[in-house]
Amino acid sequence: MAFDFRQLATVNATLNGASALLLVAGYLAVRGGRLVLHRRLMKGAFSCAVLFLVSYLVYHAEVGSVPFAGVGPIRTVYFAILISHTVLAAAVPVLAVITLRRALRGRFEAHRAIARWTLPIWLYVSVTGIVVYWMVYR
Repeated sequence: MAFDFRQLATVNATLNGASALLLVAGYLAVRGGRLVLHRRLMKGAFSCAVLFLVSYLVYHAEVGSVPFAGVGPIRTVYFAILISHTVLAAAVPVLAVITLRRALRGRFEAHRAIARWTLPIWLYVSVTGIVVYWMVYR
């Protein structure tokens, strides 16, 4: 029995959801002064993002693109979400790596400065990734 690569779309949405939850939990942990927990949660979010990227690339190499079937105003909404998601998604790997590196090197002031940008962008990309999934596959 061959693996159905189309299942990776659901895996990708799940990994996006996990990243979003871990990002929010990590933010709440650091705001509460729980730095060890924050570090673990953010490493978890980063791990989910790396797994997502691998799964996403395999999915698109094997399945290709799936067109959006909606018509009318929802099509405009879909493409507005998709375009903003795609543009910002290109920045997330770079921002996440820089943010993580600064923290791991103990450069906490520089880490905080970029994390203020990384968190909302990464969270937006994670959530809109789920929205795009639901709009295309459900």
